[in-house]
Amino acid sequence: MINFEGVNIEREQQLLLRDVTLHIDKGEFVYLIGQVGSGKSSLLKTIYAELPITEGEATVFEYDLKTIRRRQIPYLRRRLGIIFQDFQLLVDRTVQQNLEFVLKATGWSNKEEMEDRIKQVLHLVGMENKGYRMPNTLSGGEQQRMVIARALLNDPAVILADEPTGNLDPATSSNIVKLLYDICKERHTTVLMSTHNLQLLNRFPGRVLKIENGKVTEVSTVESEHQAPETVIAEAQSATTSEAGEEIQNGSTAGSDDSNSASDHCLQSDSQPEGQSRNEESGQIPSESGLQ
Repeated sequence: MINFEGVNIEREQQLLLRDVTLHIDKGEFVYLIGQVGSGKSSLLKTIYAELPITEGEATVFEYDLKTIRRRQIPYLRRRLGIIFQDFQLLVDRTVQQNLEFVLKATGWSNKEEMEDRIKQVLHLVGMENKGYRMPNTLSGGEQQRMVIARALLNDPAVILADEPTGNLDPATSSNIVKLLYDICKERHTTVLMSTHNLQLLNRFPGRVLKIENGKVTEVSTVESEHQAPETVIAEAQSATTSEAGEEIQNGSTAGSDDSNSASDHCLQSDSQPEGQSRNEESGQIPSESGLQ
């Protein structure tokens, strides 16, 4: 589903990641770890075509990220569920209205179908009775569940979660990751999640990719909570305690990957190609602020 071979990733003419090679298949749960500014968000942005590929080969689904056309990008993103740490909610609209906005932006028009889908995703995230609430009346955990519901609206094949627990307390963080983990295992949805919370690796086993010194390497794969996860955690901790690489020294601002700029493009509502149904290309549940 996601295939990178020898990819270089740049931002503002700074080389952030070099020679990235990775392969992520359907139904995998994958952690992405590394220091702040190491390029985790840049890697995620490359997957949804926010940052261009400067060298190497990269495909997501059938899209070639090196040659993808601008008009194709919204259709790629509709097959991805994107979750941001800072939620990116419309604060002047209810939960229901936030979700309706995204459905309309991604091609839905039948009111009854939209209401049914919203009920389904709110049920999946345990928010069945919160559709009338305004975002500012929800707890941090509830807001993140709402963001996950938004990411599920178009039944994405892949969920990209950029530090989804960064602003949450430990108990709430664990509940949010359990929700993503269950979605992965029960619905065979691929999840790629960046995180600094290495204890999650213990409770929710999966592959671990580490970014350090501008390189992406696989630390290990934990297949069960009984598989000596402390070894993997010890390896992973080296990514957050070692000296920053050249890409951080020379471009920490660029490498910090402010999520807001990414969300500006996640809801592009380009008109659909003639004769193409909504179900064929509306798999993306983007953030709302980028509808242009």
